[in-house]
Amino acid sequence: MAGAVFSHALNLIAGGGLYMSSSDTINAAEKKTYTRPPFAAFSSQMSDALLGSDKYEKPVWNLHDALHLPDWLTVSLEQRTRYETIDGSFKANGKGGDQQIPLQTDLFVEAHFKHLRAGAEFLDAWQFGSDEGSAINNTHVDEADFIQGYLAWADQNVFYSGLGVDAIVGRQTLNFGSRRLIARNAMRNTINSFDGFRLRVVDYNHWQFNAFVTKPVGRYPNNAAQLLDGFHSFDEPEYQSWFSGGILEKYDITWGINAELYLYHLDEGDRNRNPTSNRRYFTPGMRFYIKPANGSFDFQSETIGQFGTVRSSTAANNSTNLDHSAWYQHLDAGYTFDIPWSPRLAVEYDYASGDHEPNDNKDQRFDTLFGARRFEFGPTGIYGAFARSNINTPGVRLAFSPHSDVQAIVAHRLYWLAEDKDSWTTAGLRDRTGNTSSFIGQQIEISLRWDVNSSLNLESGWAHLFKGKFAKQAPSAPNPQDVDYFYVQSMFRF
Repeated sequence: MAGAVFSHALNLIAGGGLYMSSSDTINAAEKKTYTRPPFAAFSSQMSDALLGSDKYEKPVWNLHDALHLPDWLTVSLEQRTRYETIDGSFKANGKGGDQQIPLQTDLFVEAHFKHLRAGAEFLDAWQFGSDEGSAINNTHVDEADFIQGYLAWADQNVFYSGLGVDAIVGRQTLNFGSRRLIARNAMRNTINSFDGFRLRVVDYNHWQFNAFVTKPVGRYPNNAAQLLDGFHSFDEPEYQSWFSGGILEKYDITWGINAELYLYHLDEGDRNRNPTSNRRYFTPGMRFYIKPANGSFDFQSETIGQFGTVRSSTAANNSTNLDHSAWYQHLDAGYTFDIPWSPRLAVEYDYASGDHEPNDNKDQRFDTLFGARRFEFGPTGIYGAFARSNINTPGVRLAFSPHSDVQAIVAHRLYWLAEDKDSWTTAGLRDRTGNTSSFIGQQIEISLRWDVNSSLNLESGWAHLFKGKFAKQAPSAPNPQDVDYFYVQSMFRF
C-alpha cells in the first residue's frame, strides 16, 4: 500500500504537503485510493461535486460524525501550529536572525441540496513572536476573515450529454494546473482568494476545462505596524483589478502523457489604500507531464510566456509604463525505483527571466502571479529565499517513504541570477552595473512528515543557504554568514 499511495505522492511539497493538478484528482477517483492532504487548511478542496468522491481520507476525528449532522451538511475544523526560526540573513541590510510562531485556524461549512451548494470558509491566520525588527507582512497574518463564501450548481451529466458542469459564484480559492501561477497556498500562513465566477466542464477521463472571471481579494491590514499591533480590518476585493482566464487539461494523449494549455489575464488598477504596479499582463502557457509510478520514468515540462505593460514603480504620481515581456521554463525528469521505500530521484531545472537593461523602458522580469513556490524552491514562511523571478537554477531531489505513514525529501539546488543587472527579488539585492558575480549560492533542504492518522500530521524541516558571491558582495548585502532555517509543525483536522 505504501508504494501505491506514494507513487501518487512523489510531487510532495516538503512542508506544504502534496501538490496535485486537477488531473490527479480524476486519477485518484478512478483508483479509489486516497492521497495525502496538503499541510494546510484544505477542507474546501475535499469534496468534488463532479467526480462524486473525495480525494482525501475522512478525518478519524471529525465534527460531522461527532455532532451527528445530516448528510446534506459538511462542517470541518482545522488547526495548524508551526514554530520557525532563521539564523542569519540574506535580505538587503538584514541583521541577525528571527523567529515566529504562525497559527492557522480554518472553519469550513457547506450545505448541499441536489445540484445546489452554499459554502463558507473562515480563516484566522495570525502569529506571535515577531517584533519591530521582523519582516512581517500579510503573507504571515490575515486575522479572522472569510476566504470563501459562494453559491454553486453542479450536474455530473448535464442534459444527458456525458459532461459534468460545475458553476461557482462568490468568494472562492483557485488551484489550477501545476500551481505555479494560481494556487491555494500550502505552507504560507495566508491563502489567496478571489471574488467572481468560475465554470468547470469535465469530459470524464478525457479532458477538463476551467474558466474564471474574478477580482483578487486584498488582505488587510497590509503594513507591519498594524499587523504587529493586532489591528483588524476585513479583506476587500480589489475593485480596480481583474483576473481572468481559462485552462484546458487533456489526459493521456499518448504513452501516458497529459497536457495543459492556458491563458490568464491580469488587469490591475490603483487601490484606494495604496498604488499598484498597474500590471496588465497576458500569460499564456503549456505543460506536458507523465505522472510518477513505481518502476517508471516520469517527466514534466512547462513553458510560460508573459507580455503587456507595467509601471516603472509604485511611487505616488508615477505614470511611466514599461513594455513587459518575460518567460519561464520548468523541466524535470525522474525515476521511481520499484523497491522498498519507493525512492524517486529527479533532476530539475527552472529559468525565470529577469530585466536585462535597467534603463531601456522595458521590463523583462517574470511575474509568478498568484502561484505557490514551496514545492520547488524550499520553505517559505519567514524564509522564502527564492521565487520564480530572475533565477537560473538546476537541482536534484530525492523523495522516499520509509513507512506508509512517513514521507521524506532531500533536495539540493544551485542558484544564479538570470540577468546579472536585475534583482535577487526576494532579497531586495541588486547591482545595476552587473559587476558582481551572478552566483547567488546553493540551498540544501531536508523535510520529514509523519501522518499519525487522518486527523493528526506532524512535520519538520531544515534548509541551509550557502551564500555565493552575489549574496555576499552585492550592494546592501548583509554579512556573509550562511543562513539556516528550521521549522516544526502540527496539523489537527476535525
